[in-house]
Amino acid sequence: MSKPDAVTPDSIMQLGFGFWASKTLLSAVELHLFGLLSEAGSLDADELRDRLGLHPRSARDFFDALVALGMLDRTDGRYSNTPQTDLFLDPAKPTYMGGVMEMSSVRLYGFWGSLTEALQTGQPQSEVKTGGDFFETLYADPEKLAGFTAAMTGLSRAAGDAIASKFRWRDYHSVIDIGCAQGAVPVAIAAAHGHVAGGGFDLPPVEPIFNSYVAQYDLADRLRFMPGNFFTDPLPTADVLIMGHILHDWELDQKRLLMKKAYDALPTGGALIVYEALIDDDRRYNAFGLLMSLNMLIEGLGFDYTGADCRGWMADAGFSNSYVEHLVGPDSMVVGIK
Repeated sequence: MSKPDAVTPDSIMQLGFGFWASKTLLSAVELHLFGLLSEAGSLDADELRDRLGLHPRSARDFFDALVALGMLDRTDGRYSNTPQTDLFLDPAKPTYMGGVMEMSSVRLYGFWGSLTEALQTGQPQSEVKTGGDFFETLYADPEKLAGFTAAMTGLSRAAGDAIASKFRWRDYHSVIDIGCAQGAVPVAIAAAHGHVAGGGFDLPPVEPIFNSYVAQYDLADRLRFMPGNFFTDPLPTADVLIMGHILHDWELDQKRLLMKKAYDALPTGGALIVYEALIDDDRRYNAFGLLMSLNMLIEGLGFDYTGADCRGWMADAGFSNSYVEHLVGPDSMVVGIK
């Protein structure tokens, strides 16, 4: 008879001290370590330390910790990116998703230190705590807005590619991304489907950012920017409307309002695509989605939700049919048909 597996504290220790690993990666992104190694190919410890301007006290520990975490390779004493970090953490590549990591490092990491207080009080721990307003400050500062929209592209690009691949675009000819940021999702769709045109809808300060991004892909003839506020203005009309990483920012009444406005803007047979890091219906497996909902508490915003929740709101808004489909990583989409 085999002995039962021993119960150990390993997973507890790894999770309890997980912030060590998290901040090590976030600091590497903030220092642009991966972009430097992408340019150089490989560097030894002294070269890498000098190029990054690090103190010699713990630079080697820092680099070797990244090796142990699977974020760097080391061969014959020379450090280089892994295929994963070279693709996703090199700022020079269009696949860069480090913007959201940089935002996490300089903003969210500190705020999350007050999670216990947030859980006890139900109150935000971000700029809101001291009377600030993240979105108001963000849209008033062109540099911060550019960084934020780039971060949203890093968060949404892979989902956009999956939507372009998995949704039945042959039956539709126009798409508008509501809260479009740089426009990564409509760009992915238009690049994959030559018959689809449309654009993005966002607050007016986003327009030059959207236009610049779309121009990089030579899609300005098919994708245009539409300025507006999705709470106070009617939504633009298209065969397909998309809301990505948008609904979780808002409370239930606002979520329902946006669903109804989307329904009213769509033609009969039109589709609303909502994608998020959807919490699984059993609320057991998608830890990222559940942690994202805790992040909404920290930010003083809304909450994340399950696919079943979203389908229920769609039905209440009038959508005749809906379904959930996994996209990539923690993200899934809910598609509602009018």
